[in-house]
Amino acid sequence: MTTLAFEDDGVDVVYEGTEFRLSKDLIEDATQKSYFDVTDHEVLKIVEENPEVSGQARRIGDILK
Repeated sequence: MTTLAFEDDGVDVVYEGTEFRLSKDLIEDATQKSYFDVTDHEVLKIVEENPEVSGQARRIGDILK
């Protein structure tokens, strides 16, 4: 299971027991979108090759409100 914790300047990730951080700039470069317009599902796809996503995708900007 992958855990994502969103902050204004990046995302803290726990993936298969390993903790790391994806910076805002890295996420913007990977998605070619503004950080706050990227969805949680898109971030998960950066971390995992074939993630099991459920529910409706949410924009980071909405998550941080």
